[in-house]
Amino acid sequence: MRPHIVFSLSLAIVALGCGRAPSNQRSFTLQGQVQAIDAPHKLVIVKHEEIKGFMPAMTMPYEVEAPRALGDLAPGDLIDATLVVFSNGAHLTRIKKVGQAPLEKPPADAPMPSASSGFELLKPGEQVPNAAFVDQDGRKRSFAAFKGSTVLMTFIYTKCPMPTFCPLMDRHFATLQKTLTEDAALRNVHLVTVSFDPAVDTPPVLKAHARTLGADLKRWTFLTGDRDDVDRFAARFGVSVARAMNDPRDITHNLRTAIVGADGKLVKVYTGNDWTPAQVLADLRGMGTGD
Repeated sequence: MRPHIVFSLSLAIVALGCGRAPSNQRSFTLQGQVQAIDAPHKLVIVKHEEIKGFMPAMTMPYEVEAPRALGDLAPGDLIDATLVVFSNGAHLTRIKKVGQAPLEKPPADAPMPSASSGFELLKPGEQVPNAAFVDQDGRKRSFAAFKGSTVLMTFIYTKCPMPTFCPLMDRHFATLQKTLTEDAALRNVHLVTVSFDPAVDTPPVLKAHARTLGADLKRWTFLTGDRDDVDRFAARFGVSVARAMNDPRDITHNLRTAIVGADGKLVKVYTGNDWTPAQVLADLRGMGTGD
């Protein structure tokens, strides 16, 4: 496990609605240490041990089923809890404080694990830098090759276990693809999904992933590439990726989705997963992307 927290993840969990119980519900035992509390968003950031049968040890923000439970927690608390995962969300319940310990601090000379260190964020209207990638067919692709099309781009890895993180981005893009296919005014919009886990997400893996999503590869491209190159490119959009030295499956990241105009300039960046396909479609239509 790792003491570093990408705190901007605290905005990346979608609030779960009240109503009937979720379908396909699974429950797991979670044991870990509270790193921070984000009460306004009903989140607790926990550095936890391996959740057997679900995910490796990592630091993640989790929504709590009962927000009042956050009032009894503080950074450093050791907790046992139940993680409930369903088709489009997850939350912690039955949270029990079992102890307290000082929070770990990284060594003073430790390199920053965030991919965004040292890179300025792109601002709307700025030219998106070119970068080299490999697509789902193993072909070399440059980002500049998409110039002439409006690009909606997001960053994921296919093994991401949390329904409200990368799988939600996949579902949103699948929804958008349907509308883009049916609406002639959006014929010039191209979807791009970039994986920041090239060790696992090889071209064959990405192609299989595309099939599971029903992706039309003429309209939706999946990219990966050299890990450092991908990290540098993603960091310009505000993507922060941290990987554990002892377990490459332990990837802590935030979410960013961007619109890049046909001229190759940044139009807008959506933070976390608070955006909806309807919102993006409205923004795309407002650009006149069919021209």
